[in-house]
Amino acid sequence: MNISYNWLKDYLDFDLSPQATADALTSIGLETEGLNEIQTIKGGLEGLVIGEVLTCVSHPNSDHLHLTTVNIGQGAPLNIVCGAPNVAAGQKVVVATVGATLYMGDEELKIKRSKIRGEESLGMICSENEIGVGTSQAGIIVRPNDAQPGMLAKEYYNVKSDYVLEVDITPNRVDATSHFGVARDLAAYLEQAGMPYKLNKPSVESFKIETKEGGIDVEVENTEACPRYSGLTIRNVKVEESPDWLKNRLLPIGIRPINNVVDITNFVLHELGQPLHAFDVKQIKGNKVVVRTVENDTLFTTLDEQERKLHERDLMICNAEEGMCIAGVFGGMESGVTDNTTDVFLESAYFHPTWVRKTARRHMLNTDSSFRFERGLDPNNTLYALKRAALLIQEIAGGTIEGAVRDIYPVEIPQPKVELCLQKVNSLIGKEISKDTIKSILNSLDIVVNSETEEVLHLSIPTYR
Repeated sequence: MNISYNWLKDYLDFDLSPQATADALTSIGLETEGLNEIQTIKGGLEGLVIGEVLTCVSHPNSDHLHLTTVNIGQGAPLNIVCGAPNVAAGQKVVVATVGATLYMGDEELKIKRSKIRGEESLGMICSENEIGVGTSQAGIIVRPNDAQPGMLAKEYYNVKSDYVLEVDITPNRVDATSHFGVARDLAAYLEQAGMPYKLNKPSVESFKIETKEGGIDVEVENTEACPRYSGLTIRNVKVEESPDWLKNRLLPIGIRPINNVVDITNFVLHELGQPLHAFDVKQIKGNKVVVRTVENDTLFTTLDEQERKLHERDLMICNAEEGMCIAGVFGGMESGVTDNTTDVFLESAYFHPTWVRKTARRHMLNTDSSFRFERGLDPNNTLYALKRAALLIQEIAGGTIEGAVRDIYPVEIPQPKVELCLQKVNSLIGKEISKDTIKSILNSLDIVVNSETEEVLHLSIPTYR
């Protein structure tokens, strides 16, 4: 799992260097196998500048190419052959100059001086996908008029340096599958080491419901597979490109931005470890979400455009008529958020680990969501994560929350109780540790000592552990 050093410091004020942080995490069981310095966008957009298209005419030897002249703020305008259908004079664009390297997934493209159909081309006008700031390949990036020719693209996109820690998460450490989870354990280490720190958990105190009536209803038919389901409706959101701060959190850990709503669900997943799913309300037939299984061999097309035969023990998130999502594993083709979405239903649920694991194996799907669900998430974190995501969506996409929060939780899952034998601790470790030290360590891990004798501590364990 990739952890961004800069992002980690959003939740924990501390003074360790990136390497010292990696060493500390390894010492407490979160083995860090790699530490890499990177830019928020691969390659740092070196050699790319903002340009202005001065002229644009059809290529004499092609029915789809264009000949452009582009002002890049220095020297003579560049002659560039461009195949994008949306290129036009007067646009502010992103130009890769001769010598620059573009990174598209695992592919690299070195920009060279060339001739295309007999016409000289001294650079390339770029799309989102080609420079790593988005996924669109429909045409070139067109920036607002206030973008200045000659400005370095890395300054325009606020490219930052960061360090990414590759943390190896064992199956029993689902509590550390997020930036806040890692920060929380690192805080415990710092406390025991007597080092200064401050742990900052994002607040959701400003969450409020603007319209009390309405909203999408929820029915959970299978409470074994779905012990808790929380959701809410947000109306009148504006789906668009995410702001730079959000992109600069996702890109270093390998997440490609899609749009502001989807990016927030990915942000909260990697911030708090709680998977979320955003549905387009227009696709929720009957204005109702039903959590249930479907008949064996029911056909369902997933986001990767693969038609799959469902098993009778695959839990589905359905509308009143049909399936929309394989619960905890993968979304469907039709129900996700697009540029045309205006109303969103936001899901934050706790699905049974065994159900998710078996479904993921049946369909050979391994996603960020299934990775966490099948390890057993905190059932008492769904509402907090839901409110956190809703507030962030409202901050960057607008919208109002309609109707009460739906929270189906028929049987609350309590904190586990454990008896800790002090003699057993010392025999396992091979070293005598005082009771006071053990209690201090437990306290730093949010483990409560309910009662004690000379030999045994009676503990309550947080459900997130």
